[in-house]
Amino acid sequence: MLQTVEIVPHRLTAFIGSNPTLRSLAQTVAQLSELQRHYQAIIPPSLAPCSRVAHCANGQLTLEADNGAVAGKLRQLSPELISLFRTRGCEITGIQIRVQASNRPPPPPATPRSLGKQGRHALEVFASELPDDSQLKSALERMIRRAR
Repeated sequence: MLQTVEIVPHRLTAFIGSNPTLRSLAQTVAQLSELQRHYQAIIPPSLAPCSRVAHCANGQLTLEADNGAVAGKLRQLSPELISLFRTRGCEITGIQIRVQASNRPPPPPATPRSLGKQGRHALEVFASELPDDSQLKSALERMIRRAR
């Protein structure tokens, strides 16, 4: 069984290598994977989940953003991103940004949080120390009433 598992990747690699179209496709996939790996390392963490490498040809890297706000931030960062890609050995001379909504499912609804007895008591003590005309005091009292 172990021999079969080791032979299959070699057969698949040989098959892909024997077909010019598949060989070209495999090279493109490898290039995009490499660029995506670099991109994930240099992009700010807040932008990583909502943007990705889409295409690269003739030194022009195309990035996809999930929405216009992310696209705008990526446009601002483009000169810096080009520089960072180049320091990593990538031959990038320009970046294009396009908005392409992802097909990710929406996030699950937020679970309602409740205020525990200790937290409610601490807020009651704090609110009692505030002046009667304080907006913070009235907001805390509303929050305490709703938590019961």
